[in-house]
Amino acid sequence: MPELPEVETVRRGLEALTVGRRIVAVEVANPGSFMDDAGPPDSLVGARIEAVRRRAKLLMVDLADARTLLIHLKMTGQMVVVGVGRWGGGHPSDSLVEGLPDASTRVILTLCDGSRVFFNDQRKFGWMRLMAHDDVPRLPFVARLGPEPLEGGAAPEFLRRLRRHPRTSIKAALLNQEVVAGIGNIYADEALWAAKVHPATAVGSVSDRKARAILDAAIAVMAHSLELGGSTDRNYVDAQGNRGAYLEFAAVFRRDGQPCRRCGRLIVKTRVAGRGTHLCPRCQRPPRAP
Repeated sequence: MPELPEVETVRRGLEALTVGRRIVAVEVANPGSFMDDAGPPDSLVGARIEAVRRRAKLLMVDLADARTLLIHLKMTGQMVVVGVGRWGGGHPSDSLVEGLPDASTRVILTLCDGSRVFFNDQRKFGWMRLMAHDDVPRLPFVARLGPEPLEGGAAPEFLRRLRRHPRTSIKAALLNQEVVAGIGNIYADEALWAAKVHPATAVGSVSDRKARAILDAAIAVMAHSLELGGSTDRNYVDAQGNRGAYLEFAAVFRRDGQPCRRCGRLIVKTRVAGRGTHLCPRCQRPPRAP
């Protein structure tokens, strides 16, 4: 699954290439990939794209007719725009550079400038959903999402939601999208290392000051990852179709057996909250037994 910086890079690419254009044709190659809550696919014809937004890991294409086209890439989704040039973002399969449509193509939007937007997804877990704009915030999973860490002023709401889970490990809380939106395994590990907090520490043992430090660290590492085009070196690429470079500079993630960049102790990999977890055993002391 992509994390927030990877989805944000795709959003920025789509925004640059689609906003202001009208949709002149729609082709749905796989009906299961398109949900039509607010009209069938051909009702998109004539609609003008006004904005491309993101909420957590969900892309939202706002149309001038008060509808929104939601896009979730899941694990192997990708967006490719073919026009005068070619741009691709998402899972780095051959579909980013080879002829389209291909076997992975699920939906094609043709825009008024002649460019074509391909939604490809090898495993068919991703989806598009056309909804009335005002209905999007009422979607149960959207309504439950926590604050956006890259938007200013997230700390008070983050702390309020965090305190609902005093017995949960801090790592599990960071991965809980209802506590804070968009943080996944990579950035949870990186933020906890930066704040010198062991991932298994119970939320109830983390002070507000330390919790704010963790959030600040998560924001910093995600902002740095955005500058480098994201982090994923396997499943996702940045808005120019290049692999993200953040993992080259990561402090702990996938660096088990290598020295900590802060103290020199070897990074270890363990499991916390059911996920592979990387940490420095010296900088991040384990919580004391009760």
